[in-house]
Amino acid sequence: MNTALAPSRLLPADVLRVGASGLRARRLRAALSALGVAIGIASMVAVLGVSESSKAELLAALDRLGTNLLQVSPGQTFGGEEAILPESAPGMVRHVGSVEGASATKVLEQSVRRTDYIDEAETGGISVMASDPDLARTLGVRMRRGTFLTAATDRYPAVVLGRVAAERLGVDRTGVNVWLGDHWFTVVGILGSVTLDENLDTAALIGFDVAERLFGSDRSPTTIYVRADQDAVDRTRDLLATTANPEHPEEVDVSRPSDALEARAAAKSAFTALFLGLGAVALLVGGVGIANVMVISVLERRSEIGLRRALGATRRHISAQFLTESLLLATLGGVAGAALGAGATAIYAFSRGWPAVVPPLTLGGALAAALAIGAIAGLYPALRAARLPPTEALRSV
Repeated sequence: MNTALAPSRLLPADVLRVGASGLRARRLRAALSALGVAIGIASMVAVLGVSESSKAELLAALDRLGTNLLQVSPGQTFGGEEAILPESAPGMVRHVGSVEGASATKVLEQSVRRTDYIDEAETGGISVMASDPDLARTLGVRMRRGTFLTAATDRYPAVVLGRVAAERLGVDRTGVNVWLGDHWFTVVGILGSVTLDENLDTAALIGFDVAERLFGSDRSPTTIYVRADQDAVDRTRDLLATTANPEHPEEVDVSRPSDALEARAAAKSAFTALFLGLGAVALLVGGVGIANVMVISVLERRSEIGLRRALGATRRHISAQFLTESLLLATLGGVAGAALGAGATAIYAFSRGWPAVVPPLTLGGALAAALAIGAIAGLYPALRAARLPPTEALRSV
């Protein structure tokens, strides 16, 4: 009669059950180890999520404002001096067939203060500009308070404040007066954020007519904002320098603000990579913590290992048990970290008024990274446990 024993077998469900029982027996230690992985995963998910949310907000802003805005400004003369655009430049630009609208501004050598008692040197970083009445429409800017300049208010001491300028002057409503260039001006409007040109956020805008009458300013523009036909932006861009200054087109700079915004988004990606590196370091520290816990677990459970080997467990079974414990630790940390990272992204995005975006690929990659760390961290302790001779392990019983 054949009395040979059947080889010992350990089903996958048994491996999970045995691995989980090892973690349940040391819950505090397991939680602290999983926390290390969770911090690393949460950092990586949050960094990527905030970056994607910021990019989504930027793209949404560009969709709202359009990418067909061009900006014409004076460049430099052949001698290296600052050039001047002709007074006729805005009118000439408006006659280009593919131009849907054009508005000019001019920086004035004036200051604006809350009252005439404040020292003239205390400008608060606020610039004063003359502006065409249709500037807000050309830029697609919404008014936070009041209205923009009109053909009527363009001739009178009326001023529209940028968002930041209003905050620095302590103005939160229309109808109040501010001291601008030794004259009282009435605030008729406060702009919302100007995404396509943040310089206007810190500006006080008055009409060209009143600037000419009170301050002796000419009408040569500092900047001309041009809305071009969406299908003819590049062609319009090529025409603007010659149109704005036919005699010296080389002294005219033409730019596209949306290009600057996209470049800014690209620059932010460099910081994203830096923070991802910090998250990877935190994840590595978490992996080292798992490895440390698993090595200690092997030393503490020598008697258990010896008893299981004596009852028929193979080396493969022992290594599978400890590797499973390591993977379960990493999985718990990965799931918790992904949830924390997604939550942090949502909270930050909502606080900034952005859409909360956490790419599914980011969550999948985070879990994969956690499992990889768990596998690497648990490999050595698992092999060490498998190599323990049963007789030596049972001596510690």
